[in-house]
Amino acid sequence: MQKLGLNEIRERYLAFFESKGHLRLPSFPLVPQNDASLLLVNAGMAPLKPYFTGKEVPPSKRVTTCQKCIRTPDIERVGKTARHGTYFEMLGNFSFGDYFKNEATAWAWEFITKEMEMPIDRLWVSIYEEDEEAGEIWVNNVGVAADRIVRLGKADNFWEIGTGPCGPCSEIYYDRGVEAGCGSDDCAVGCDCDRFVEFWNLVFTQFDKDDNGNYNRLAKPNIDTGMGMERLAAIMQGVNNLFEVDTVRNIMLHVCKLAGIKYGEDSAKDVSLRVITDHIRGTTFMICDGVLPSNEGRGYVLRRLIRRAARHGKIIGIKETFLHKVVETVISENAVAYSELLQKSDYIKKVVRIEEENFDKTIDQGLAILNDYIAQIGENNILSGENAFKLYDTYGFPIDLTIEIATENKIEVDIDGFNDLMNKQRERARSARSEGDSAGWDDGIYSKLDKTPTEFVGYNNNECEAKVIAIVKDNELIENAQQGDDVVILLHKTVFYGESGGQVGDIGQLVGNCIIDVFGTQKLADGKILHKATIKSGVLEVGEVLTAKIDIKNRRSIASNHSATHILQKALQGVLGSHVSQSGSLVTANRLRFDFTHFSAMTNDELLLVENMVNEQILNSLNVDIADKSIDEAKKMGAMALFGEKYGSTVRVVKMGDYSLELCGGCHISNTSQIGLFKIASESGVAAGVRRIEAVTGISLLQLMRSEEAQINEVAGVLKTTTNEIVRRAEGIVSDLKNAQREIESLKGKLAGGSIDALIEGAVVVGNTSIVVAKMDDLDISGLQQFGDKLRDKLPNSIVVLATTKDDKINFIAMATKKAVEKGAHCGNIVREVAKIAGGGGGGKPDSAQAGGKDITKVDEALKSSISIASAQLK
Repeated sequence: MQKLGLNEIRERYLAFFESKGHLRLPSFPLVPQNDASLLLVNAGMAPLKPYFTGKEVPPSKRVTTCQKCIRTPDIERVGKTARHGTYFEMLGNFSFGDYFKNEATAWAWEFITKEMEMPIDRLWVSIYEEDEEAGEIWVNNVGVAADRIVRLGKADNFWEIGTGPCGPCSEIYYDRGVEAGCGSDDCAVGCDCDRFVEFWNLVFTQFDKDDNGNYNRLAKPNIDTGMGMERLAAIMQGVNNLFEVDTVRNIMLHVCKLAGIKYGEDSAKDVSLRVITDHIRGTTFMICDGVLPSNEGRGYVLRRLIRRAARHGKIIGIKETFLHKVVETVISENAVAYSELLQKSDYIKKVVRIEEENFDKTIDQGLAILNDYIAQIGENNILSGENAFKLYDTYGFPIDLTIEIATENKIEVDIDGFNDLMNKQRERARSARSEGDSAGWDDGIYSKLDKTPTEFVGYNNNECEAKVIAIVKDNELIENAQQGDDVVILLHKTVFYGESGGQVGDIGQLVGNCIIDVFGTQKLADGKILHKATIKSGVLEVGEVLTAKIDIKNRRSIASNHSATHILQKALQGVLGSHVSQSGSLVTANRLRFDFTHFSAMTNDELLLVENMVNEQILNSLNVDIADKSIDEAKKMGAMALFGEKYGSTVRVVKMGDYSLELCGGCHISNTSQIGLFKIASESGVAAGVRRIEAVTGISLLQLMRSEEAQINEVAGVLKTTTNEIVRRAEGIVSDLKNAQREIESLKGKLAGGSIDALIEGAVVVGNTSIVVAKMDDLDISGLQQFGDKLRDKLPNSIVVLATTKDDKINFIAMATKKAVEKGAHCGNIVREVAKIAGGGGGGKPDSAQAGGKDITKVDEALKSSISIASAQLK
């Protein structure tokens, strides 16, 4: 058996199935496209589901892929075992109604025994116990010995998800030898021990399960196979687990170097090394595919991976941020297959570094809150599950760290309560996903129609004749519609662009025996274009031939804005760097919105430079040339693809002079001069690492300028000056206001100073320590602290507790001199207890602390309590 590296195994597999007539497709992104049933791609077939269901036409009836996958249900077990991981690659070969069991089994056996040279006496095959056909094929056609075939039940060897396509499976196992087994006399294929490793699953999708539980034979059955690449690599390299596979081990060795430890010397540290190695692999690929850390959805999965890895780095002694350094090794080990990692290297490292730095701050914040919780725990010495969950869910504080610190303080954590809240959260997440699209197999009423896509002829035509294929009203198919009805109309062909790719749909009219206003269009996954419309007059019937006419002026404005987004993206890359890529867009007739990856707000100079660059290309009057090319031709031309989009074998290439070259299915003008002018209206952040530019062109820009001009004139009128003098006049008013404010604060200070002596005379003396308590209205926190400093300076042995209310907010401060602290005073504890009475909280150091409150009616009561609280502390 050959000892092959993981990257070589991947290439050999894909090349082998290419030789069998399969189209090699690149891995789809980890973010599912048009599939709400999945948070992240978790299997090789997941991105291909539309091809299996017939919603989309596959680019070839035979396809082979190596698909990136993320699975998180066993995340808590990652590191604790040598087998569990969240990130992996799945090799697969697929047939969409083409070949079936004979070819799938023969090629699988040929690949592992001829190409991989696996010893036949180490191989076993399992089949579904009722699949006699598969058994006969393996024995009679492929030549596998009958005693090497194991029959297993439905739970092991039958694939199905609810209703829809399903079928029996056949799995291939590798026997690692008796020494790897559990020692049981009945140890065999299917045992949970490490001896028999299942590495390839062949799914024979031959049935369609209906709502009554009947398995109906498919006219054209499919093949869906999946082989874990890391498992195959572990077998080929003769290692015990995925963490010892060459590319994965090299990542772990980098972590070892940073920590100054060796793998295999300390089992506890080995757990941390495996966690970090697995999580940084998944993290790198998720960020590359457009995922950013957040507190929900896939962003939360990413945040959890980064923070678990960072936490385990601290456990093994790595004090500084380090994960971004390990990203470099992940990229170098995988760049041969995923060149986009190199292109986004700086961006990925920056995201990881910032998130890890934020986590360091979270740790500090979480520790302060946890210490408060511990201080408040009663005699039962139990930290509630609610508080543990709040630390985890709200502040990102790891539960294992909570348990560790609580144990050090001889406090138990209510793990059952914590787990109960975690399970409820998971259930809410599952429900939200299932409500979105539980299985992703159905398109509602439109799934009942013919699968033929609508012929779109609107790139070069503004109108066409079209036959009415279907009419839908209130989600029901109808034969005719009357005046006033709001309906959805399906035509056999159309000039109306269906909303997709960020471009809104066209508006216009359908004219025949009736007149219909089309106010929007939508494109379904299978290529049907739906016309949302109102019957203005007459009666519409299925089968009728209409003239479809788009609103030309509206289309021209949309096309202008769409072309401007292409120039904008290129300009942003020129100004900010190559890491900039599109994260979303919206192109309408009135404006354009462009979301892009970048970490900091753009400066005014950067915005001006981008704006100038876009306008320069508009004024250069670049011809916009559009051509259909094969995907390979487009790549050779250097066309920029929108990462994550599905492209067929033929793509539409949009070229603007020598400046911009992109793949795009949208509508464009023929020359950049038709855009007119371009103006950035705003730049803002929409998520961590994602910025948004909103801009206008042409007539919309003229309207924006007129609106702003009117506002300037209105402001000038209010300030009683001319537009030329508006800035100078505003500066004068601001200066006058600042001077007035300073005078007010000075007067307040004098008034407050005059009351210091009165407060000192009214101080409560405990032993020889003075306790001064006062309420100072209308001071901000800074003014309150200054006043407290003056009081404390005049009383060398004192505790000062002050409160202020301003704008319906309460602020408390507590200060203590050195002598008072030596006698037991602790301002942090004083102010926390005082603030509680007013519905707030806070804390701080023994000599200085502050807090906030919510209930203004309780301020006096809270201040009064401070005397007894402070007195109790003094020795």
